[in-house]
Amino acid sequence: MAETVTIKIDGKKYTVESGQTILEICKKLGIYIPTLCFMEEISEGGHCGLCIVDVKGAKTFQRACITEVRDGMEIETNTPAVREVRKTVFEMILADHKVECPVCKRDETCEIRKVAKHLGFPDFEVEPIYRDEGVDNSIISREPAKCIKCQRCVNTCELIPGIGIYGYFGKGHDATVEPPESLSMSDTPCIVCGQCVVRCPTGALTERDDTEKVLEAIYDPDKVVFASFAPSVRVAIGEPFGMEPGEVVVGKLVSALRKLGFDRVYDVNFGADLTIVEEANELIERIKNGGVLPMATSCCPGWVSFVERFYPEFIPNLSSCKSPQAMLGALVKNYMKEVEGIPEENVVHVTIMPCTAKKYEASRPELSGDTDYVLTTRELARLLKRFDIDLSKLPEDEADKPFGDYTGAATIFGVTGGVMEAALRTAVDWLSGGTFEKLEFTAVRGVEDLKFAEVDINGTTVRVAVAHTLSAAERLLQMIKNGEVEVHFFEVMACPGGCVGGGGQPIPSTAEVVRKRAEGLYSDDERRVLRKSHENPYVKAVYEKYLGAIGGEKAHHILHTTYRKRPSWEEVFKRAV
Repeated sequence: MAETVTIKIDGKKYTVESGQTILEICKKLGIYIPTLCFMEEISEGGHCGLCIVDVKGAKTFQRACITEVRDGMEIETNTPAVREVRKTVFEMILADHKVECPVCKRDETCEIRKVAKHLGFPDFEVEPIYRDEGVDNSIISREPAKCIKCQRCVNTCELIPGIGIYGYFGKGHDATVEPPESLSMSDTPCIVCGQCVVRCPTGALTERDDTEKVLEAIYDPDKVVFASFAPSVRVAIGEPFGMEPGEVVVGKLVSALRKLGFDRVYDVNFGADLTIVEEANELIERIKNGGVLPMATSCCPGWVSFVERFYPEFIPNLSSCKSPQAMLGALVKNYMKEVEGIPEENVVHVTIMPCTAKKYEASRPELSGDTDYVLTTRELARLLKRFDIDLSKLPEDEADKPFGDYTGAATIFGVTGGVMEAALRTAVDWLSGGTFEKLEFTAVRGVEDLKFAEVDINGTTVRVAVAHTLSAAERLLQMIKNGEVEVHFFEVMACPGGCVGGGGQPIPSTAEVVRKRAEGLYSDDERRVLRKSHENPYVKAVYEKYLGAIGGEKAHHILHTTYRKRPSWEEVFKRAV
């Protein structure tokens, strides 16, 4: 049993577990203490100074985020003196922050606005002292004038992808948080996962906005513009419209996209089913014919970029299958050109993704033309609000056929372990030559960041691994290199929880929110009549009437890709200095 302490907060007595900070205890008790730097799991805090509280007997105010509770401690969280100091600290932060609330992308999710309301600021009469150094318009866009030096991005990049793009340089007012040598984000080996964007409390870090380009295409009468949306978007896009995380809103999302003016609406889940069919076939070919093993999934562009930059010796292990986004785009564009006679240059593919790295994927020369523009879930929500479209009030509609139908296997692509589980449902059937009744492979589910499992198929044991976050992936790669584990197939997702926790999802994206989104996808899977990708009748028809054999020449030409080594940190530094 955990040790407890008895404390008083604002005059009320509580018995709580020891070893926790005042901030953690107050959060659990529902007592609000403002902070702009502390974030559970990624930050020790102590930078912004807003969370100060009055502890009886202490000579100075204490920072709640780094002060552990002690038995007998008496804490006041909201005295006039505490509020006055917080206002002074906040004025200093605000003076060094570019305030442009009416046009800021963070809008109502800005944490500075929340603190301002709490402190009772009726307006922002603060003499600005920030330096406006412009905007780095990389895919991960930086606006230094909005940075408050909270260092969440520094900690996030160290702990989740484990790359360390950002650093804290200088002192006092001259301090900056940025990449070394003031590099543009696009010149660093950033894998564009966007986790720093999700955790930035202000609008200093955002994704590059492509909504105007999309509108230009929609209103071009010569263009046929089709939209497609990723598995995990359907359980998150409702949040900015007041719906619960995890609520599946496929029909309303289709309606919203049609209302915006898209000519056709397809589902990236169709591409996910297609990916599993090709990927399972590739895995079986490698196992039977002595190909490179273990084979690794390749649908996460952050993970692919990580391998290309930091572990190029594993490039041959990556599946050559394109991601569902790229597969669907390549297939539909070729199909429209060859079957419907629509000139390729008149077809525009816009995807809605939970992921900032999908913008990078669309720009890769190897995938050029498969996807023209990528909007994150957040961008689509902002776009819908610009046109006064309330997604929660729209009727249900169906995606267009034949590229709008999907199985349960496809929809769990959006959660860690989902691609592996979907692949096993098909691979086990094909390797056994029968129909395996078991659909849930629970050993690959869950929040543990690195999982191993074995599946027996007619006496043959297939060993698999699943990792989410690149720090977990790095541990797995080292274990494979050192011969500590032996697996046939492994899945990696760059973001915590997989795409449900992607860097393009609505803010906040806490562990609890991510868990609810994952539950939404598993419930969608359970409701589907067909739950194995190779059973999708529209996928079967596409192979029969257009692609030919699974893994055949035409399928390989349209649905597969290549990878190459890209500059590592060391090579980037050599160029910069």
